[in-house]
Amino acid sequence: MGTDGFFKMESLIEQIAIYGGAALLCGILVWLYIRGQIRKSKETDAKIVQAKLDGLYEPVSLHPVVNPNSCIKTGACISACPEKDILGIRNGKATTINASQCIGHGACFHACPTQAIMLCIGTESRGVDLPHIQQNFETNVPGIFIAGELGGMGLIKNSVEQGKQAAENMIKSMQKHHGADYDMVIVGAGPAGIAASLTAKKHKLKFKTLDQDTLGGTVYSFPRSKIVMTAPMDLPLHGKVKLFETSKSQLLSLWKEVLSKHQIEIQENTKVETIEEDGHNFRIHTLNGETYHAHKVLLSIGRRGTPRKLGVPGENLEKVAYRLLEPEDISGKKILVVGGGDSAVESALLLMKQNEVILSYRGEAFKRIKPKNAESLKEAIELSMLDVRLNSHVKSIQEKDFILSEGETEFAYENDLVYIFAGGELPTQFLEKIGIMITKKFGDAILKHN
Repeated sequence: MGTDGFFKMESLIEQIAIYGGAALLCGILVWLYIRGQIRKSKETDAKIVQAKLDGLYEPVSLHPVVNPNSCIKTGACISACPEKDILGIRNGKATTINASQCIGHGACFHACPTQAIMLCIGTESRGVDLPHIQQNFETNVPGIFIAGELGGMGLIKNSVEQGKQAAENMIKSMQKHHGADYDMVIVGAGPAGIAASLTAKKHKLKFKTLDQDTLGGTVYSFPRSKIVMTAPMDLPLHGKVKLFETSKSQLLSLWKEVLSKHQIEIQENTKVETIEEDGHNFRIHTLNGETYHAHKVLLSIGRRGTPRKLGVPGENLEKVAYRLLEPEDISGKKILVVGGGDSAVESALLLMKQNEVILSYRGEAFKRIKPKNAESLKEAIELSMLDVRLNSHVKSIQEKDFILSEGETEFAYENDLVYIFAGGELPTQFLEKIGIMITKKFGDAILKHN
């Protein structure tokens, strides 16, 4: 072999070595990637099994649905979700895990680069009752519109958009000389109601905004530190709000500032009892005995409705409440918490740090609470930090104590405060009373990419 042949052979060997090494490296990387995917799939499978055991796998309201044909497993939806473990990767595709814990932030929907996620309400086996609404947000009762959570849209950004669009559509269909005292009455001062109020102000309409509680609607009842919004929103008369992972206090402060700037007043603690048609107008009757005469009505109330009461003597005392807003400000009290869900358990765990707390639940066990809450509850019981009374019922509430039925025996306990978390009475009866049709949705898309 000549010198040239020798060098050619040496060069060929070097190329084979380089390419071989590169191929080996690629093979190792592919092997590590596949092994990682298999590990992630197994972890997700285990979480799904646990979620099914905990009763958290089936969604109860708004939830993400992944299109496997469009998903390319970027993981952006998982990283964007502030609640964690709602979504996971399984067999190279995103899938739901603890779907019942989804509270509809919509961060996954906005983060997906391939538009593979829809936000749906109900499932094929479990339907969800929703009022009948047309594309312009008008119900089957001409002149009454619905926007926001009541129509299935719990996302703050999209509730704001719906409130704005609904108000615009109401304005388009208004008669010039309708003869009513108000152009529109807005019932509910949550995200949709606030946006509608700003839109009405923008068009210089005569309107009234009522809320059975206070500004913020459902958002107001969240704990102070809870993340309530994860995407920018566009507020009428204000513009784009570029806030991410916004807390309850930040959002409420912004709304108060914007409403004050434009001189919009929310009439709080005014619950609407019924709405009657009056020709082309409506009469809105409240529990306070007031009546408002309006041409159009927008219902932007929540789906949770009015807190469900126990129906026991003394429940109307001032020391009884149905939501816990600032637990850190309560100390040295003897407190009763009633309920068997996450709200009751979380409230009891927060209050026990500075108070004596009894947690009463009528059931035999806390079956539908988050695993983390179950662990914390078990630890609190073992450390004697929380007095849990299962199979118990509140019989009556007095100024300085309450009576608890435990089996066949009744006991009196000294008490300063009572917090009741027995769920909410859905406004179905209210809607049907004013003639609005209710339909059941089985996995229908509430928000999807066009």
